[in-house]
Amino acid sequence: MTLHIGFLVFPRVQQFDLASPHDVFASVPGATVHLIGKTLDSIKASSGLALTPTVTYTDCPALDFIRRQAAQANFVTSVCTGALVLGAAGLLRGRRATTHWAAHHFLESFGAIPVKERVVQDGNLMTGGGVTAGIDFALTLLISLIGEAEAQAIQLQLEYAPAPPFNSGTLDSDGGEGRGRSWNRAEAGRAQRAAIVERAAARLNG
Repeated sequence: MTLHIGFLVFPRVQQFDLASPHDVFASVPGATVHLIGKTLDSIKASSGLALTPTVTYTDCPALDFIRRQAAQANFVTSVCTGALVLGAAGLLRGRRATTHWAAHHFLESFGAIPVKERVVQDGNLMTGGGVTAGIDFALTLLISLIGEAEAQAIQLQLEYAPAPPFNSGTLDSDGGEGRGRSWNRAEAGRAQRAAIVERAAARLNG
């Protein structure tokens, strides 16, 4: 049986959140990976890179995405702020979850139990932290889908052996200067995201 894995794409999606796990899942023998969009028109990621959906919401096969599919999905998953999309769909209530550090405080708005870990699994819900955590997330999910030995083989195939030049990839490890710069650069987007979260949480809890 073919393994169907779907990625929901939308304007200004973080390209690396998508591309990292996509590369992992596309390496699974026999897997079919779908890019799901509202239409088949190209979508620009936050970096300006053009992404082209392969299937629309209405035409995609039964697989793991948002509320309509969640009841029958083997796994419901997200990377980075995709967790907020799951939250807006009511899928995080009472469940452990993570997201990018700059959006972590929004999880409680959707009734989630925030956990500061790179990958968090709660039953069939699996969430990954920001950006590069998408690779860890995908490999962790593959353990359940195809087994640890195959997941390890794919990690080797991708030569995933991170050795960053700085130990500043988390809030706990960063010395402080990088945190301030990163926080300031994201100020406009953060304010917009806060407004969206507030509206979505109000609809969910109203």
